[in-house]
Amino acid sequence: MLRPSSATRKVVCLLFLILTAAAYPSFAQSAPSLATVSFTLDFPQSIPDHYALKVSSDGHAAYNSTGKLTPDSEPPDPFHLEFTISPATREKIFELAAKAKYFEGKVDSGKRNIASTGNKVLAYHDAQRNTQAEYNYSPNPAVQALTSTFQNISTTLEFGRRLDYYHHYQKLALEAELKTMEEMARSKSLEELQAVSPILEQIATDQSVINISRTRAQRLLALGGTPIASH
Repeated sequence: MLRPSSATRKVVCLLFLILTAAAYPSFAQSAPSLATVSFTLDFPQSIPDHYALKVSSDGHAAYNSTGKLTPDSEPPDPFHLEFTISPATREKIFELAAKAKYFEGKVDSGKRNIASTGNKVLAYHDAQRNTQAEYNYSPNPAVQALTSTFQNISTTLEFGRRLDYYHHYQKLALEAELKTMEEMARSKSLEELQAVSPILEQIATDQSVINISRTRAQRLLALGGTPIASH
């Protein structure tokens, strides 16, 4: 029996690869890497004293923080949360990053007479760029808007962190925390309330929690777009 020559085998293999790539484009092109925008704050003596928040272009978000829960508490284990950010906030973050020229060039004001509000780092990464900028205060409106957005998200997530602790160990402290949270939510000082909906739902449906706190939790769920029926 005649065996195919080496050249013939190469031609057959090449034709197979071409046909496979045509039928399955993913073989021909690798998936583009996701773009990410991240924000890090280090501010000793604040609560939390460190946090980092990264948002991907597919809507996935990851948050990490360290530090005390309250001024009088001992620092607990580092906090980590992954969640899906809302499309509107995701689009806003990436649009602002583009307006800020992806943090290339000078971002910090350079002024030394401005009070420290923590060491901040904004970073952008995609297939073409890998840039970051460190600053205390920036006069750039897009950077200011991004800073405010990320700080508001962190505040929301830290509320959720404390609510989870109080719900387990100090239920009488829930009312003051929820009241402050509701006031801040109504004044537009919080963002991404849906990210803490699991703990709000637990509080809202827990018969051992006082009614006023359960009602506040229900209102916060509604503000975050995830209302539940009264119990």
